[in-house]
Amino acid sequence: MSKDIKKVGVLGAGTMGHGIAHVSATSGHEVVLYDIKPELTAKGLASITKNLDVGVEKKKVTPEDRTAALGRIKTSSTLNDVAGCDLIIEAVPEKIELKQQLFRELSAIVDEDCVLASNTSSLSLTEIAAAATHPRRVIGMHFFNPVHLMKLLELVRAYQTDDPTLERVRHFGEKIGKQLIVVEDSPGFASTRLGLAVGLEAIRMLEERVASAEDIDRAMELGYGYPMGPLKLGDLVGLDIRLNIAEYLYKELGTPTFRPPQLLKKMVRAGKLGKKSGEGFYRY
Repeated sequence: MSKDIKKVGVLGAGTMGHGIAHVSATSGHEVVLYDIKPELTAKGLASITKNLDVGVEKKKVTPEDRTAALGRIKTSSTLNDVAGCDLIIEAVPEKIELKQQLFRELSAIVDEDCVLASNTSSLSLTEIAAAATHPRRVIGMHFFNPVHLMKLLELVRAYQTDDPTLERVRHFGEKIGKQLIVVEDSPGFASTRLGLAVGLEAIRMLEERVASAEDIDRAMELGYGYPMGPLKLGDLVGLDIRLNIAEYLYKELGTPTFRPPQLLKKMVRAGKLGKKSGEGFYRY
């Protein structure tokens, strides 16, 4: 199995996908940014360009490095274009059937030593890996938003993941400047499980009128050093996504901690999904 990862395929050009493509390209890797719709890859590339421009303005990126990074990114709406990649990271919607189907299709077009990674924040890597041929090369790479600024990368070992795959991905993670944690496949892993527990408790506190949304968030920002309060973060992630993950963890773990609050259910039913809908716990 080849040690060095030189070419990276990123499937899904949304917020997480274009962020992963960004950090991969700026660290010297050739990148294929794939999405089923060409307009979405164009939008993703525009976001990468904008973020690099901000880096140049703040003197954190040189103009030469900006140009070089953009030159390493190829966009595509043809899945076969990722065939020559050493690592493929999927960042498609959180639907296990979709991810499994994607890994089946990839298994037919990539070499057996190509690492297949999922950016899922909560779904079972073991189930996802079972859909791939050579499931030993499947692993979770859970990035955080915004990818080009957040330092953490959570590596998740599926039951089938072998040690060489973990070491290749660990080396890649270090090369793109991330700080790594390694966890076993378990519902919510470490980061989502802990973060969601705080987020759901904050919603219950709001539901019980313990304090306002602003003051609950300020308590965590000023008292515990959170860069963003749990309710603001819920709005940013999307309350529908928060609800889906809560329902999944409650089903898998069965603990009251992850029982979705009624307030969260009502807000999602009312279309108050957070920043993307213009209103959640805050107005945008």
